[in-house]
Amino acid sequence: MIELGLSRISRLVQYTAFTWKAIHVAGTNGKGSITSYVSGLLTAAGVRCGRFTSPHLIDRWDCITINDKTVPESLFRQVEEQIKQRNQSLGVDASEFELLTATAFEIFDREHVEIGVVEVGMGGRLDATNILSNVLVSVIAKIGRDHEAFLGNSMEAIANEKAGILKDGVPCVVDGTNDAEVLQVIQSRIKELGIDATIATPDIASRRFPRLVSLFNDLDLEPHQRTNIACATLALQKAFEQTQYHLNVDDLVPRLSKIEWPGRLQLLSMRPLINREEPVLIDGAHNGQSANVLAGYVNRKLRRQGVPVTWVIAVSHGKDLSEILQPLMQSGDNAAIVAFGPVDGMPWVKATDTERVAEHIKSISNIGKVEAFGTDILSALTWASQSAKQGPFVIAVTDEITKGYT
Repeated sequence: MIELGLSRISRLVQYTAFTWKAIHVAGTNGKGSITSYVSGLLTAAGVRCGRFTSPHLIDRWDCITINDKTVPESLFRQVEEQIKQRNQSLGVDASEFELLTATAFEIFDREHVEIGVVEVGMGGRLDATNILSNVLVSVIAKIGRDHEAFLGNSMEAIANEKAGILKDGVPCVVDGTNDAEVLQVIQSRIKELGIDATIATPDIASRRFPRLVSLFNDLDLEPHQRTNIACATLALQKAFEQTQYHLNVDDLVPRLSKIEWPGRLQLLSMRPLINREEPVLIDGAHNGQSANVLAGYVNRKLRRQGVPVTWVIAVSHGKDLSEILQPLMQSGDNAAIVAFGPVDGMPWVKATDTERVAEHIKSISNIGKVEAFGTDILSALTWASQSAKQGPFVIAVTDEITKGYT
């Protein structure tokens, strides 16, 4: 069960020294990419950097990195066990995410991190990561509808929760492509706190960092990727302005071309699992907003006249099937539906019944072949590869969880 609040995490980290400064990133879409860009640039600049994101991709400890390298499993388990013992001895009854957050923060101390880039788990105001008081800059990425049972059923309510990470005296950077009602809520909070704020767009960032112009021209980036880079670079410059680092972000911009965020518009070879030479696109489109982004990318880059797209799709329980699947599926497309298994450390995350998802897709006009495979992922991949032949093949795991697919 998820129970938001800061009382348990505050007790759990009361002995953590917090010898590092933080860049705190909230939002619905893009916050993982922003944290990746920021930590990659910090590492390139020679700043000892920690990164904490959630959920994990494959193993529970891969959500914590030092200088862009996953922490060793042995270190993670050692610190996690100490945090669990603290939790038990203090009678905190912390959640899995609170234990993970405390573990990450403790590892940052032990590894002598200078700046920690921390992604909010859910919401912001009551998220465990909002215990941070050592923040250099707060970042609010693109906000959309998600986790409405916890954050509210309107964009304004969700934006208010996300804006809860903003703090008195701490500058902020906000994704300028957010909806007007979202920006209004956030700007009201900014005005209330009287803090320095930058509304980030690619144009604003390019004027500040001229090398972004050639980067954007050279790389075939989607609009949201450019905006995420704008948020990351503008936030990093604000962080540098408050530290002893005499670094210019524009000098680091060329390094952005080397930074990747796994599981987001990622092309992968699936050999030797399946007999396919061409790469497969994988993306964790976990809500309607990100599903539209994935659909736009597929339509522009992969679809060809008269050639259907073949999908392997898994949907997390509680998602709006129409909101996510309608943008993805087009006439003639094929779909293999699978269910992911238990997610380590996140027992509340479950897959939607595959037959239910299959029936929903079959109701779409002129859809191609649709098959449900339960938890038999290999059979689903094999079927999809045979259906796709040499045509486009996309794996869409419609949650933040991509575990088991990479």
